[in-house]
Amino acid sequence: MKIIQITDTHFSPNKPHFNGNWAPLLSWIEATGADLIIHTGDLTVDGADKDEDITFSMDLMRQVSVPMLIVPGNHDVGHLKGSDQPVNPERLARWRSLAGDDRWLEDAAGWRFIGLNSLLLGHEDEEEEAQFEWLAKALEDRAGRRVALFAHKPLFVDAPDEGDTGYWSVRPAQRRRLYDLIAAHDVALFASGHLHWAWQGRFDNTQLTWGPSAAFIIDKMEREMPGERLIGAVVHEFDTSVESEIVAVPGMTAHVLDDVVLEVYPQAVKPREPVE
Repeated sequence: MKIIQITDTHFSPNKPHFNGNWAPLLSWIEATGADLIIHTGDLTVDGADKDEDITFSMDLMRQVSVPMLIVPGNHDVGHLKGSDQPVNPERLARWRSLAGDDRWLEDAAGWRFIGLNSLLLGHEDEEEEAQFEWLAKALEDRAGRRVALFAHKPLFVDAPDEGDTGYWSVRPAQRRRLYDLIAAHDVALFASGHLHWAWQGRFDNTQLTWGPSAAFIIDKMEREMPGERLIGAVVHEFDTSVESEIVAVPGMTAHVLDDVVLEVYPQAVKPREPVE
């Protein structure tokens, strides 16, 4: 089974800076012969607050002839407490009504594919706990299938046992809960986006893949991270194991966020407030 992972497209009808990458990405997707597309979040520029960003972006996604599953990113549903746009019931309801479920599972070819809303992690509330309970059951009921997890935020940035990275990865307490579930249930792949870096590695028996953004790279605005700056997608081939290839998709433009951030994300040039 072939799955194409795309991520961090950042589409918007009002801030169309990255919309031009959709045509070459769509053409490439259609030529791959993929069985399923998985979008690992930040579908929109500002779906967290704007209905039209979600509806516009979902209309683009419906142009794909291949089935697609999507998990939200922080620009779609909000982020941690103390951020400019924290996840809240209104933002979750907007996503669920306009884009669909924020978590899902799909069984195919001897695998169980699970999509998580990683923006719930770190809130330590009923939504987070309900998702952990749902995930535990989805893993326990897999009936011998191997598992691949897809989420927006990565488990870690530099090291599996690192401390709290704030904006960038899953917080340590929630990461530990995920590690325990992953170890117990034959999770072969954890694929994510969010960082705008492309990288592959391993943690114990699990392959880790950071999908490259389909919109922009980040130059001097943020620190260097592992991997490579590129614009593209990931091809995951599933058989008895999984083989993943990060691809620089022809015809796409590697926009640099630093050059347009004042137009697209002016709040990003301010010092980020500490999260709770």
